[in-house]
Amino acid sequence: MIQFRSLAASDESEVIAFLLAHRDTSMFLRSNLSRSGFAYRPEPFYANYTGAYRNLELVGVAAHCWNGMLILQAPENTGELVQACVRNSGREVMGFTGPLEQVRAARKALGLDGTPAVMEDDEGFYGLNLHELVVPEMLRNGTVTVRPPTPEERDLLCDWRFAYDMETLNSPDAPETRQRSTAMLDRQIADRNAWVAIRDGQPVSLSAFNAALPDIVQLGGIYTPAELRGRGYARAAVAASLLAAQERGATRAVLFTSNRSAARSYEALGFRRLGDYGLVLLR
Repeated sequence: MIQFRSLAASDESEVIAFLLAHRDTSMFLRSNLSRSGFAYRPEPFYANYTGAYRNLELVGVAAHCWNGMLILQAPENTGELVQACVRNSGREVMGFTGPLEQVRAARKALGLDGTPAVMEDDEGFYGLNLHELVVPEMLRNGTVTVRPPTPEERDLLCDWRFAYDMETLNSPDAPETRQRSTAMLDRQIADRNAWVAIRDGQPVSLSAFNAALPDIVQLGGIYTPAELRGRGYARAAVAASLLAAQERGATRAVLFTSNRSAARSYEALGFRRLGDYGLVLLR
């Protein structure tokens, strides 16, 4: 018999143990919990957390976030868990992210499978043990160097992040999008989770982590201007950021992409496809 209940700080050790058992696809959940804990506030990174229990054992977690997104790690009874999570939060659902089959089941269970979406992406899920990273030649020979952004580069990189959100997430060309993308990049820079590749003194590519924990990082927001693509700059930027993560103690990296060209670049660095991941942003 499956039971569902809201999760609280007293459940932390059990929840973290469960998420670690699904480490590669639980980055958002673990990262958000490390920032904000279990008590909900209508602020970035906060969520209402609901657990599914079978015979007193935690077998699923769903988080209804401050921005309306449902984040899933629910291998069992996905539909019932998300229904309980939304009842607990009392808020509108604005999107889903998690393992692909779980996203599909959750959307159907909430009657939102016919709701128009700004974005509905079935992404490949890739992983890499960092000791197996293949470092590109242009990074090894110094043709391209990679370092944290300088304050003088912020405006340029904010433009890049804005362009990334419009191109990759189908976000509208609007002030609200620019505000969100700028806030995201500023957080990444402040957390030391952003790097810029330099060729002949000029920025040529951006690498960043959407989430970073002591043991594992998740790449996100990788961007190269269109006129500079196809030259290996993103590959160098990503490799350098992963070397930095390894120096901090991380042993693994994951990412999600539906772009086949980008996937080939990641595969050249040693990433291997492990499965499928879903991202749905509703209108």
